[in-house]
Amino acid sequence: MKTEQWNSKIILVEQFESNNQLLSDASMGIYFHLADNNQMIIHFKPLNEVFKQEVFTTSEGLLINFERDLIDEDDIEYALDVMSLFNKYPKFILNKLVEIKQVQSIIGLLKTEYNNKEASYIMFKTVLKVLILHLIRYQNNQFLDQDLNQKRVFQFLELMETEFLNQTKTLFYANKIGISTKRLNQILKEKLNLTAKQIIQQRQVTEAKRRLIKSEITTKELAFLLDFDSVSSFSRFF
Repeated sequence: MKTEQWNSKIILVEQFESNNQLLSDASMGIYFHLADNNQMIIHFKPLNEVFKQEVFTTSEGLLINFERDLIDEDDIEYALDVMSLFNKYPKFILNKLVEIKQVQSIIGLLKTEYNNKEASYIMFKTVLKVLILHLIRYQNNQFLDQDLNQKRVFQFLELMETEFLNQTKTLFYANKIGISTKRLNQILKEKLNLTAKQIIQQRQVTEAKRRLIKSEITTKELAFLLDFDSVSSFSRFF
């Protein structure tokens, strides 16, 4: 893939001032910046969301923004780990110097390859995967100490990512986790400010856009796949 073709799939932005600079609402983003207390602050933008305003109060940082397709090109286990990384916490803090140095080193490789006139898409994607896998490892280490409700959010998101095409009812997810639908929605509202139904619908919208853009399926087939009674009800939803 030629470097100029990357602009529709991946961008690196060092002067990130507005969500308008993002590739799309359905893209995924990671924003890195160093705090005065020698911490690295990492902000995540999941699918169909935007960065919070606090991101734009920093003068120096780096945005890595990419479309979901880049993740879908890999195996499903990796895709699930990435979705989990982006949905656990909107903001993640690295305190250990060795971890910060490691992330900075990988980011340096990404920037070098991105700005190379003979850049390789495969090489850039591979280095990005190494970066994401490091972040997953660091986040999982911290996740062990988090509260029970945060773990339930993670359980829901992991289940939803694999079942949203077949299971759209909150009751299914609540039963799997072992709590009531009311309690599940309370936890999700507290942690993500969304109900289970809203999160499932967001994921369906993202999948619908992806499949329609790629022309993998007709509107009628997609409406049936997403469990709508008719094309008209799907159109109203979408």
